[in-house]
Amino acid sequence: MRLPYEWFIGLRYLKAKRRPRLFSLTTAISAGGVALGVTALIVVLSVMTGFQEDLRGKILGVSSHVIVLEHGGRGIGGYADLIRKVEAVPGVVSAAPFVYGQVMLSTGSKVSGVVLRGVDLSRPHPALAKALHEGSLDRMKPLPVQPPGILLGRELSRHLIAFPGDPLTVLSPLGSTPGPLGLQIPRMRQFEVAGVFDFGMFEYDSTLAYVTLREAQAFLNLEDRATGIEVRVADIDKARETARAIEAALGPDYYTRDWMQLNRNLFAALRLEKIAMFVILVMIILVAAFNIVGTLTLIVLQKHREIAILQSMGATRRGVMGIFLVQGLVIGVVGTALGILMGYALCWIQQTYQVVSVPGDVYYLTYLPVKMRLQDFLAVAGASLLISFAATIYPSLRAAGLDPVEAIRYE
Repeated sequence: MRLPYEWFIGLRYLKAKRRPRLFSLTTAISAGGVALGVTALIVVLSVMTGFQEDLRGKILGVSSHVIVLEHGGRGIGGYADLIRKVEAVPGVVSAAPFVYGQVMLSTGSKVSGVVLRGVDLSRPHPALAKALHEGSLDRMKPLPVQPPGILLGRELSRHLIAFPGDPLTVLSPLGSTPGPLGLQIPRMRQFEVAGVFDFGMFEYDSTLAYVTLREAQAFLNLEDRATGIEVRVADIDKARETARAIEAALGPDYYTRDWMQLNRNLFAALRLEKIAMFVILVMIILVAAFNIVGTLTLIVLQKHREIAILQSMGATRRGVMGIFLVQGLVIGVVGTALGILMGYALCWIQQTYQVVSVPGDVYYLTYLPVKMRLQDFLAVAGASLLISFAATIYPSLRAAGLDPVEAIRYE
């Protein structure tokens, strides 16, 4: 099968005169510029996606996919029946009560305000068990001869200088009791550090403490009520739809919040940053596109006599345009393909061997996370090919507009 003359001539124009088997230097530079832009764009988008996935995993390790709360904020009583209704909703994996309360922790020399969270240890907590750095969840359960246990975040443990086995005091101004002179005395209780967890996020590891559900209810004077119900769903991307189904099942007295609503500002900022990085790095491909414009314009100036001869032999203006569109398309396809291969190779190396490491005490990441997604590759390839094609329009129109009589008059 013979190539159309537009393809045959266009490919010949891209080659060097004296070495027909190799691309010319200007063609190689143009394709290399596109390849570098595509490589940078793929690597940055993969890193941004990896960072977003890693951050989402850490947030969901602490937070629930969906939480159920009661209008009025009085707390949920009779939550056992409510949990059964929630677990009957399609898409729900598990549900458990939780208690939140702001308290102060004191070790004598150090004091810190934290969020006290009570959890039901009769139900599995895989994320908390995985994040446990020291100690054991079994030590949280109270024994007759020792105070109940409490879990501290790693940064909180360092600040309070409290480690597994050390005693500390929990104080709550909301659960105060009247003293002998009529003054309110903050409620306080002795706990023992049962373990230290590390979720990898400073906000959680420095301001969060865990106790059993019963201990939190007793200390915060909630009787048998819970702050809310935490729900795990099968598909986190459909958490909002599942939350609406839960609201429909429970009635108007309750409302829900999914993990996207609870962290809306953070993920919106990350999404905006990813879009901004995409737009900025597309500028690299635009710079490479100017190289394509320059290369094809130079070819038009050098080949004006050949173009005129082609037109005198019957080549149409559309055919002449096709010759230079083919050249730009070849440069764009070659550069895009090389860029995709180099970007994939760099991301695979980082994903497999973790070559680029970061200070764990600063970023709470031991290495640069990478997550390659097909849609990112397709978006980059599409943008690169579109820009490369657009760069051929001006040289093609200029070539098609040449007057063959003027071009060969003085030849």
